[in-house]
Amino acid sequence: MTLVKFNHQPARTFSSLVDDIFNGKFINRDFATSDFFGQHAPVNIHENKESYVLDVVAPGFDKGDFKINLDGQTLTLSAEKKTEQTAEGDKQIRREFSFRSFSRSFTVDENIDADKINAKYENGVLKVTLPKKEAKQETVKEITVA
Repeated sequence: MTLVKFNHQPARTFSSLVDDIFNGKFINRDFATSDFFGQHAPVNIHENKESYVLDVVAPGFDKGDFKINLDGQTLTLSAEKKTEQTAEGDKQIRREFSFRSFSRSFTVDENIDADKINAKYENGVLKVTLPKKEAKQETVKEITVA
């Protein structure tokens, strides 16, 4: 036999529901201070003949907010956006965003041409292209026996 408890709450009026919404009972007040994406920004990785392409979903950032570093075989993508100050005469009723940041690191193989890596930020998606090095074909050398 399983004992099941029910939490019976009295019927609510529409006005009390609206009050709860605006007083933060249904909205996480820590949303603004927590990391916007949880632990990491979502990334899709595509491969074609010429390159690898990383699509990073990062809405609300500017091009200048991103830092992309390649240290050895570790590619690090990061972004940081701080709050903008409001004008002196403005009255702030509610502020739910102030700081967002993320950082992702990937291990790249030695076939990546580091000098030709490029990035483009458009419509909330950072697209990082990692071109592959041209494959060197081994030349066959015939050696005659003397």
